[in-house]
Amino acid sequence: MQINRLFEIVYLLLYKKRTTAKELAEHFEVSVRTILRDIETLSAAGIPIYSLQGKGGGISILDNYILNKTTISDNEQNQILFALQSMSSTNHIDVSDVLSKLCILFNKTGNSWIEVDFSSWTNWKPDKERFETLKDAVIGKQAVSFTYLSSQGDITHRTAYPLKLIFKVKSWYMQGYDLLKQDYRTFKIIRMQDIRILSKNFADKQFHLPPIEIPTNTSYSLTHLKLRVAHQAAYRIYDEFNQKHILQDEDGSLLVSISLPEDDWLYGFLLSFGTSVEILEPLYVKEKLLHKIDEIKKFHTQSIT
Repeated sequence: MQINRLFEIVYLLLYKKRTTAKELAEHFEVSVRTILRDIETLSAAGIPIYSLQGKGGGISILDNYILNKTTISDNEQNQILFALQSMSSTNHIDVSDVLSKLCILFNKTGNSWIEVDFSSWTNWKPDKERFETLKDAVIGKQAVSFTYLSSQGDITHRTAYPLKLIFKVKSWYMQGYDLLKQDYRTFKIIRMQDIRILSKNFADKQFHLPPIEIPTNTSYSLTHLKLRVAHQAAYRIYDEFNQKHILQDEDGSLLVSISLPEDDWLYGFLLSFGTSVEILEPLYVKEKLLHKIDEIKKFHTQSIT
């Protein structure tokens, strides 16, 4: 369409500063005469395009010209570019063309001052493939089938209508309508395997997604812990807990006072610190941890005899 070509001519001139009618004709696969008519149309519309004849000449746009950005303020422009830069840094969505055009449109230059990367260090390729498949399914409004591993260790085959992709608490989730349960469900994407887009389309269906709620589990109770963590493991405490629960002792160790659910995660978490954590309170948690250490030692002793 001519209107798209006209806009792209302006973008090219803003980016390259100078070009020729022949180069534009080759780029758009049209005749030089068509390009000259486009230049006349743009000039008539008030775009300050001019041409110079002879060696070193060509078609240019007036220096410092910026496309009309209507009512978008400078701060709003920065927020738009920041949001796109953040999504670009996920390595899941390619917005480089949009970023390039908007930077030209907003007359913004310079290096990005922030980078956000949601991918894991070692598993980025499978993560990207899962995300791309689900993104295509959400946009195309097509059902997906997949194998899912629940937090209880159950493996089930599911079919769902994917409605939204969500990033929350360091992980990506898919919120959708589960055809097995006939209800809305939220799935952790990293636990979804063998994701396949089905031919079944749900564009004609209406959905009203409920807000995501914190999962509840009545099988555990909260236990108030007091821990001393060695300074070499301090970074892990700051990674996991709010600073209001942490005090630094004179020797550089950390005193942590926090309530956590008493379940397998808690003991696995404490074990992962090795000798860098001391349980001050309650005593029974320390005793249970020692019992688990004995079980682990017994298990591995049997496996090597």
